[in-house]
Amino acid sequence: MKMGTTVAMTGLVAELTASLGDLVVTDGDIMIGYTRDQSLLSPAGRPTVVVRARSVDHVVTTLRIAHRYRVPVVTRGAGTGLAGGANAIDGCIVLSTEQMNRIIEIDGRARTATVECGVVNGDLASAAAERGLWYVPDPGSRAMSTIGGNLATNAGGPCCAKYGVTGDHAARIKAVLADGRIIHTGAETRKNVAGYNLTQLLVGSEGTLAVIVEATMRLRTRGPQTATVVASFGASDQAVDAVLSVRAVADPSLCEFMDHTTLSAVNAMTRMGLDETAAALLMIQCDGESAAAEAERCAQECRAAAATEVYMSADATESAALMQARSLALPALERRGSTLLDDLAVPVPRLHEMLDAIRGIAERHHLTIGTFGHAADGNLHPTIVFDAADPVAVERASLAFEEMIQDCLALGGSITGEHGVGDLKRPYLESMVGPVQAELMSQLKAVFDPAGILNPGRAF
Repeated sequence: MKMGTTVAMTGLVAELTASLGDLVVTDGDIMIGYTRDQSLLSPAGRPTVVVRARSVDHVVTTLRIAHRYRVPVVTRGAGTGLAGGANAIDGCIVLSTEQMNRIIEIDGRARTATVECGVVNGDLASAAAERGLWYVPDPGSRAMSTIGGNLATNAGGPCCAKYGVTGDHAARIKAVLADGRIIHTGAETRKNVAGYNLTQLLVGSEGTLAVIVEATMRLRTRGPQTATVVASFGASDQAVDAVLSVRAVADPSLCEFMDHTTLSAVNAMTRMGLDETAAALLMIQCDGESAAAEAERCAQECRAAAATEVYMSADATESAALMQARSLALPALERRGSTLLDDLAVPVPRLHEMLDAIRGIAERHHLTIGTFGHAADGNLHPTIVFDAADPVAVERASLAFEEMIQDCLALGGSITGEHGVGDLKRPYLESMVGPVQAELMSQLKAVFDPAGILNPGRAF
């Protein structure tokens, strides 16, 4: 997309400032903080202006002006994304929604929460818990990431295998189209088959179809009991065998995997005393009335799969402490160098093949790759540790990243399980979905955004 002339850009900034006042930021030093997300190798441009919206009206005004000037708009929540989907484009408007952070209503009888897009996931979870309710989606960034961003990428987390991803908990969405018109999708009813499912079309669209400004999310009641199993294995294949066996006898709320490299990094950071002789570790959690009995079945299957050590706890505090090790996997690896975090999903029975491929890639390119992830649904996060200041190391990391994606596709997997396509994975999308589906996606984009101003060149 061609940027406008200097005169046009001056007019754009003047009109935004006249309409929105101090919500408009043009100071280059301040704008730097709004130019990129957490994707280390994704390029970021220089925006013309940042708009820090505080209301739906501010979003509408911004988009109407942008549409008139045909200027790209990149919507940004908390900037915790991992695929470059919220990175600035040269000459764009960065539309920040982090200050749209009101929890509008929690309806205990309907078990729903209506929130603005900038509400932090963890804040909604805490507010729901105060009412005896549970907001389930729990991405690793839940302490920082926003509901709008979670919806835009259809974020996942450890509980997905049993409870689904963010989109599975979305009842209604309020969004603003590229020309400033407002739409309301979905319904608060449990059943709704009226027309196309535009709610689920917006979920995962990464800001390319509309700007999500408000959502009604479904809540649950949390089970009364929790039990956790931690099992060490001498080989990753044994851990995968245990995952397959566990799925046959139980329905755990999560089943997390860490390889030896990740275990060592977490131990070095926390001194938790995890079994560093293990090639792999599984952390399995069960919930509900029969949590302890279900966890015992999981423990038995781990022993049958040749686990070298199995520990079980039905104490909620101890279970939370055990799970803390998994939540520190990425921070621990980040202490060892720059990281490039991948997000691959394969059919669960093929996990062992993907793990073998990752090990081979690490050896070929002389790289450290720590792998962890959500074993119950086949979603792995192989994390490349390298020196970002060394061009040769960056090149090796990039090649390894691409090879992992190609191996994942060869195993019938997905190039992204929960982080989105963004800029980072866009070159691989057509290889996965095929040219016909890619064309349909482009046509859908054109219907929602004929001028092509919403996050152009991203996702689709």
